[in-house]
Amino acid sequence: MKFDKELSIIQQKIANGYAGVSRRLAIMNSIELEIGQNVIDIGCGGGHLVQEISLGVGENGKSIGIDPSEDQLKAANNRCKDLKNIELICCTADKINIENSYCDRVTSTQTLEYIEDIEPSLNELKRISKKNSKFVNISILWDYFRFYGPEKKLNDTIHEAFRAHCFHQMLPLDLVGKLSTLGYQNIQSENLSYLITNRDKNSPAIFYEKMLAKFAMSQGVSENAVIDWQEQLSRSEKDKKFGFTSFPVLTTAYLK
Repeated sequence: MKFDKELSIIQQKIANGYAGVSRRLAIMNSIELEIGQNVIDIGCGGGHLVQEISLGVGENGKSIGIDPSEDQLKAANNRCKDLKNIELICCTADKINIENSYCDRVTSTQTLEYIEDIEPSLNELKRISKKNSKFVNISILWDYFRFYGPEKKLNDTIHEAFRAHCFHQMLPLDLVGKLSTLGYQNIQSENLSYLITNRDKNSPAIFYEKMLAKFAMSQGVSENAVIDWQEQLSRSEKDKKFGFTSFPVLTTAYLK
């Protein structure tokens, strides 16, 4: 999925809301930061996690964020402008201008599933990682990402169109084997799934609804059908029949 300016704004709103806060908390609880470490965030977006990592590693450490979107990096630079130990790089995950064995920690949040040929990127992350470094990733099991409430046929049409938004629908299931092949050990997965039954202005459901609507139309679903779907979501909420589920998985591993 191409993250244009509108989608970048939606992503930043998700990052500011419950879903983003809970993901960053899970990462910060597992990444085991120490003062003076060099840490990179792959697909850093608006820089929320880069900022938190910067504070965790202190002025003698380095917090690096990479992202291919200039709009996202502009937002990240604005968020982190007062922090001196941050570096933001506009690049893709398979070509990172960082020396070998530089990073003590590598993290990524909902980025790797959008990379069609993921192996070169995983090899690149291994290249820039020190021995005994830790890898922390969050990716979604997209088969369990779903809205409930609208008429089934229409709802299925919207969700089926959305499947094209990323290349790896169930990456957490494949990531264990890929990391093991590269020499990572102690690979563990943690369930971060959640259920939401409302669409208030701070709910990730409302932002994901907008994302699905925009993407479905880009895939040829008519605007009338998308509007009908959104109206059915609204009615289902009023009837107390609305639901939204997402199944993020946190994967951790050590490079020995």
